[in-house]
Amino acid sequence: MGQSNNEKITALYCRLSKDDESAGESNSIKNQKSILSKYAKDNNFINTKFFVDDGYSGTSFTRPAFMELMELAEQGNIETIIVKDHSRLGRNRLIVGQLLEEDFVRLNIRYIAIMDNIDTDKGLNDFLPIQDWFNEMHAKNTSKKVKDVMRNKGISGIPLTTNPPFGYKKDENNKNKWIIDEPASKVVKRIFSLFIQGLSASQIAKQFIKEGIMNPTEYRQSLGMKTQNFPTEVKHYWSSMTINKILDRQEYIGDTINFRYTTRSFKDKTRINIPKEQWKVFKNTHDPIIDEETWNTVQRLRSNKRRPTKTGKTSIFSGHLFCRDCGAKLYYCTTNNFTPDKDFYRCSNYKNNSTHSCTSHNIKDIALRELVLNNIKQVISYISSYEDLFIKEKLDSSLEEQRKEDVANKKLLSQYQKRVKDIDNLIQHIYEDNISGKITDERFTTLSLNYEKEQKDLKEKINELAITIDRSKKEEIDLTAFIDKVKKYTEIKELTPEIVNELIDKIYVYQQTKLNGKKYQQVDIHYVGVGIIGIPLNEYELENAFQQSIKNIKTA
Repeated sequence: MGQSNNEKITALYCRLSKDDESAGESNSIKNQKSILSKYAKDNNFINTKFFVDDGYSGTSFTRPAFMELMELAEQGNIETIIVKDHSRLGRNRLIVGQLLEEDFVRLNIRYIAIMDNIDTDKGLNDFLPIQDWFNEMHAKNTSKKVKDVMRNKGISGIPLTTNPPFGYKKDENNKNKWIIDEPASKVVKRIFSLFIQGLSASQIAKQFIKEGIMNPTEYRQSLGMKTQNFPTEVKHYWSSMTINKILDRQEYIGDTINFRYTTRSFKDKTRINIPKEQWKVFKNTHDPIIDEETWNTVQRLRSNKRRPTKTGKTSIFSGHLFCRDCGAKLYYCTTNNFTPDKDFYRCSNYKNNSTHSCTSHNIKDIALRELVLNNIKQVISYISSYEDLFIKEKLDSSLEEQRKEDVANKKLLSQYQKRVKDIDNLIQHIYEDNISGKITDERFTTLSLNYEKEQKDLKEKINELAITIDRSKKEEIDLTAFIDKVKKYTEIKELTPEIVNELIDKIYVYQQTKLNGKKYQQVDIHYVGVGIIGIPLNEYELENAFQQSIKNIKTA
């Protein structure tokens, strides 16, 4: 008997998960549609409508077509739901049970599973909950198998993402290989460039919206690719989150990153982020879009939040200025009424703490700009004239600092190792004392547990120190990268955010002091990868530097 209400819909529901595709033609959407159409026709069901979820797991019920079906059902527009087999409805026994025993009854919906001979008009079989349990176990076992396959792929270095990051595409001859997608990669490069130039993620997003640049979802859909995200209501809409996700992707320097996240269970597909130290990183697996130096610069800038003031102004030194005494950031102080020569910086601890635990460390923006610009010019001049001497001096000072640190670490390591041996002897002594009856079992247990905990902590510290010492043997100060950056700027007339962000790591400002009635204020400029650069300041020092440079060339 078909449906009684000609106005209501007979829903023919089809579902195929990615895991079901391995079952072949028997579970295909085409096959399901064929079976459902024939059954509806043979049994006089009219006003039929297909609802299709292709590529959706049965453990989840947030499937687009199923949600549309249930919304119509809640409105009273569905009379009957027909599926090929019961597992098409879902593989979560609790939710399927609630649908059959509560929701479909409340909504007066007839449910038919053709291959399993289920028809709610004829009543539910007592063994149906057992069938639901088997359907769920099938999903669980399939999920485990898929996870095992994915883990093996991930460990071998094959990318686990369905779609490559924006800027890459899959090689037509090898789906596991990424190649650069030129149009998209230009957008990625521009995002990194604009960020280094001083624009925030939200400012970049606004600029792209204004220019009408397609966002990653729109771009992929324009190429006919499937995407998880639906198109945005506003055309060419970019969010700061999208920009930040692109800035966060290490894949852009040519690396493959696997195991960034996992899911709660085979039923709950909510993503859980995995700690960074547990990621699997495979270096240089594809062509980079962004060079590593640019990537490192961006990550360094992102570690220091750059927020505009209430006036909308952003300091050129945002994220770089710190108090020399307390280590806090220096706040940019400005108002709409200030002329540029009035803007200044002040220690955030002094500003926020009513007890004034630190002094103001005030310095004017215009004075700091001039000081930094002059220093950068001197550094450029010094390195272009005395590059060999600069490299030697920095290497010598770096090696000396490293040597001191290594001596201290090795001394500490020796102390820890000695204490571990001492604890072994102490445990042996208390064991003998316990056997001889000198200490009670309770006392022995307490002491041994304390000693074992101390020993465990020490062994962890020993491992950390050993790694640090081993790493220090391999590390060398990266002067080449810094020199290459400096050579980009042969003549600087004006200080820009890009120059500051590329060359400078941190700037430490001291409190003003007075000497012979005059104000003095020291500022330390730490350059990226090389720290403070000592520059000869007079003719005698410059001549010595020149002679030393000539001597180095002759003996090389």
